[in-house]
Amino acid sequence: MEEKMTVEDLKRILLQAAGSDSSADLARDIADISFDELGYDSLARLETVSRIERELGIRLDDATAEAPTPRELVELVNQKLVPSA
Repeated sequence: MEEKMTVEDLKRILLQAAGSDSSADLARDIADISFDELGYDSLARLETVSRIERELGIRLDDATAEAPTPRELVELVNQKLVPSA
């Protein structure tokens, strides 16, 4: 993965977290569609955040899992990836 997480990176992680039986259509542009509309409940979001933390070696706060859309989740993750000055 690059220095910044993208929505495409998140799609891959969402598929891993939900498994192959997910009914979410991730082939389309999902950046501004709510996780609820995509069919991801709070447990799936927590699993997604956990996978992001492991993959990127970062710690995210609990509010990150409450991001309403993929775009907002990616933005929160990228804020953590910015090196401190």
